[in-house]
Amino acid sequence: MDREAWIFGYGSLIWRPAFRFERMVPGYITGWARRFWQGSTDHRGVPGAPGRVVTLIPSPGALCWGMAYRVGEAELDEVLRALDHREKGGYARHDVPLHLADGAAVRAEITARSAIVYLATPDNPDYLGAAPLPEIAAQVLASHGPSGSNVEYVLRLADALVAMGAHDEHVNELAALVGHRAPRPVDPRTTVGPSCGGRAAGAADGPPTELGTRSTSS
Repeated sequence: MDREAWIFGYGSLIWRPAFRFERMVPGYITGWARRFWQGSTDHRGVPGAPGRVVTLIPSPGALCWGMAYRVGEAELDEVLRALDHREKGGYARHDVPLHLADGAAVRAEITARSAIVYLATPDNPDYLGAAPLPEIAAQVLASHGPSGSNVEYVLRLADALVAMGAHDEHVNELAALVGHRAPRPVDPRTTVGPSCGGRAAGAADGPPTELGTRSTSS
């Protein structure tokens, strides 16, 4: 049997996977909430002045949307080596149950399976933890690293989630603070669990897309 894997991206992997994959499909995981609680000293900040990027925290009842990528056997080891390097600033691999979007092209194949996700836990040295959103926003506005500004990271993540029809209150509120945007209206039908984004009602499930390698920064 061919070895394959699904990789679930909930941060910059949504818009910049930077590895070869066979298919990309919107999907979600449950029991986890996305939060800007991880420090970044190698992508969106520098040592001594870390930026803030997302990690996942356990949150019963939460639902977190992102992008799932199917990686085939031939590329899997290379892809994981590259991701281990990219996510070396405090992140480690975990296996989580993955639920794929209900597009017709996907439903006939499979709708739920395990995925690899990179998350940063409180025991890593760059973990920053919770803070009031205005404090997180001030840190984001002041931070810049080799991959670009921390503001760009926040706004691209917010836009990517909107593009897939997902709502994440934490991301949207931070994007409003750092991008001087009006807060996006909340449709109660799109919120499943505590602030980690249900899928927008009526949003279309596009067919899976085959893409190649993209640029590498996080």
